[in-house]
Amino acid sequence: MSDASPELLDPVVRLLRLADRPDDLRVLAPGYQREILWWLINGDQGALVRQIGLVDGNLAHISRGIRWIREHYREQLTVTDLAELCGMSASSFHRHFRAATSMTPVQFQKQIRLQTARTLLMTRSGNVAEIGYFVGYESPSQFSREYRKVFGASPGRDAAQLSAMGQDGHDGQDVARPRELVDEPA
Repeated sequence: MSDASPELLDPVVRLLRLADRPDDLRVLAPGYQREILWWLINGDQGALVRQIGLVDGNLAHISRGIRWIREHYREQLTVTDLAELCGMSASSFHRHFRAATSMTPVQFQKQIRLQTARTLLMTRSGNVAEIGYFVGYESPSQFSREYRKVFGASPGRDAAQLSAMGQDGHDGQDVARPRELVDEPA
């Protein structure tokens, strides 16, 4: 984050003043927009703005990796395969991924798995082990250990606490029965 310079604010204000004058806007807006872009790419955040504008830039590659992890969080993940999918070397992918998310790809996947598991524990019937397997964990003990580390309670205890809080907020009315665990979360 940085403060907007007077050079940047001037064309922004001029553009906004044209908002209710469509004929002037149609002619003048492209020039103002070019000027705004010029000040952005040459300002304090210029490197980031230039990176965002590159179709094949590192952020575009990392975005592809993030999307893959979100869609395939249940699958086994190797940084090498993910980097290859994104067209980057493993070391470069890992470094840029961490810079963009403040996590490693494996940590990011764990967060997605654990957040999904927590949602399932609250909204679906099924035991803790089934939900752990469903989100991609190979052993119930590993799932419980990592869940407790992130949420401060075992999956079963956390689900009971969250369920009790949810029931308290329903003015004594019955809470709908959770749906059964199926192959994909709804």
